[in-house]
Amino acid sequence: MLSTKGYAAQAAGVPLAPWEFQRRELNPHDVQLDIIYCGVCHSDLHQARDEWGNGIFPMVPGHEIIGRVSKTGDHVKRFKVGDTVGVGCLVDSCRECDYCHDGLEQYCLKGNSQTYNGLEQDKKTPTYGGYSNMIIVHEDFVLHIPENLPLQGVAPLLCAGITTYSPLRHWKVGKGHKVAILGLGGLGHMAVKFASSFGAEVTMLSTSPSKEADARKLGAHKFVLTTHEESLNAVKGYFDFILDTVSAPHNYDLYLSLLKTDGVHICVGAPPAPTQIMGFNLIMGRKSLVGSLIGGLPETQEMLNYCGEHDIISEVEVIHMNYIETAYERMLKGDVRYRFVIDMATL
Repeated sequence: MLSTKGYAAQAAGVPLAPWEFQRRELNPHDVQLDIIYCGVCHSDLHQARDEWGNGIFPMVPGHEIIGRVSKTGDHVKRFKVGDTVGVGCLVDSCRECDYCHDGLEQYCLKGNSQTYNGLEQDKKTPTYGGYSNMIIVHEDFVLHIPENLPLQGVAPLLCAGITTYSPLRHWKVGKGHKVAILGLGGLGHMAVKFASSFGAEVTMLSTSPSKEADARKLGAHKFVLTTHEESLNAVKGYFDFILDTVSAPHNYDLYLSLLKTDGVHICVGAPPAPTQIMGFNLIMGRKSLVGSLIGGLPETQEMLNYCGEHDIISEVEVIHMNYIETAYERMLKGDVRYRFVIDMATL
């Protein structure tokens, strides 16, 4: 076993603090990496505080991991010592079901292994994430990082990036489409970058007028203040797609009214409580309300390669490890533009 340093929540609601734990030795197909940066996802906060009710404690969060390979198993072929690599939301899956065979490990029928707050494929051993100095992962779940991109800005691509890239690609969003992005946060700012890069006309929908300048700087062509009735009425029946990144309760019926016939409202945010929707708002325009998770490993590598070719990264604020609880509180207030990233040299 390998001694590892990290930050962990020992129980629900207990602040994260230093914790030493053991990781397994390398298997023949494993890659060991020293972690350089780890992004801070809003789901880290939810899970560390057990707000989703599925916490496995002690918990070491973090699934936006950038590191350098320090050791490889004897049978590893895709990586070598010194390579800069990434690990996202998954560290394993069954490898046997139809979805795994299709590169859709996120939908593994037998249950994938989340990078943290999950179980390895033995369904017994807890997984520990990237708020730590090193991690060991099977080479199939390790990703190549483009050499031309600043690493701190790459880390959030492994969750916020792929969460927005995947649905835009799945629904083939591009030239000729009118796309609205709902919410300008960690996910929303990446959605704006990707949708505009793909050639779509991009409109930011927001309740905050102060976000207009940033939205346009990120690539939005238009801005609609959703609390302003006249502005909202002007885009009724206007959009082909709405990419909804909001995790707070909101009125889906309102936004469905902004879609054209056959329009698609794509949910990547996860509000904490059920929401009522009027069936007629779907029926009368043959509209769809759909959801999307992250991407599988092939699509995540595709996304990273695309970002390397088009110089796309996340907008980040780099923090020290011991700042994490303050960062969580700032996230709750929306006080981050647009993703915190931990410099793991400060662990």
